[in-house]
Amino acid sequence: MKIRKLGAIDIGSNAMRLLINFVYEEEGKAPVFNKTSIVRMPIRLGHDVFTYGEISDSNIERICDAMHSYALMMKVYGVEEYRAYATSAMRESKNGQDVAQKVKDHCGVNIQIINGKTEAELLFSTELSSFVKDNKTYLYVDVGGGSTELTLLKDNKIFASKSFEVGTVRLLDNRVNPTTFPEMEKWLKENVGNEEIELIGSGGNINHVYKYSGVKIGMPLGATYVKKHYKILQTMTADERMQNFNMKPDRADVVVYALEIYTNVLKWSKATKIHVPKIGLSDGIIRSLYQDISKKK
Repeated sequence: MKIRKLGAIDIGSNAMRLLINFVYEEEGKAPVFNKTSIVRMPIRLGHDVFTYGEISDSNIERICDAMHSYALMMKVYGVEEYRAYATSAMRESKNGQDVAQKVKDHCGVNIQIINGKTEAELLFSTELSSFVKDNKTYLYVDVGGGSTELTLLKDNKIFASKSFEVGTVRLLDNRVNPTTFPEMEKWLKENVGNEEIELIGSGGNINHVYKYSGVKIGMPLGATYVKKHYKILQTMTADERMQNFNMKPDRADVVVYALEIYTNVLKWSKATKIHVPKIGLSDGIIRSLYQDISKKK
């Protein structure tokens, strides 16, 4: 058996994550992906970018420190290859490319800034493709800090996909264009219509809600539960959410905005349930990296 050690860094608008994954290869068998370590750093780049248009000097220093620690962790684990992708915040930042270069100069980590289409493709390259059923239509909803990616899946293939500039940090800072939600509603009605669909939710917030919902693992959340939980959380302060639902500070102040997005999508798509497989962009990065390595064999 051969063990490959791969790394994925996801630089989002609300936080940065490092996933270290061991891939077990055995001749004649499908590779087995094992999540060995996940480290999350609550560096809120979106607040800088959506408010001031660029990443602040203090956050540049924090990014460099975080990436240096990630580089050391990957070295200790013996990671042979990695990819570091940045999404909405760095994509929109005036100094995003400069920050990426400073990180490379500081610790050698090469950051690639990707667009919404690539983000959606990476998410679909996860085990999600084996989760969906050919006879059903799904809407994949990935809610981040700066953007929301909607991907309509039919017959296990991407039928339509669009990125919208609305996310939890953007809503928190009141930086969402008033036309964005109407545009999202229009897109959903044009692409979904009256078709019966099920939602698949991605992102730290919906995973946290699912964890404390009491729903049996593998079973979907009902739309009614999501709407009720959204109303309950709205009545609480961030401190109360931390105490009652064991949330970290940078989750407690944005979770209601994530549920606002999910509630709207559920309403406009007329979906009655939402599946929450524990997958994210970092998982897609690992899969994509492994596929590229396998092609070189």
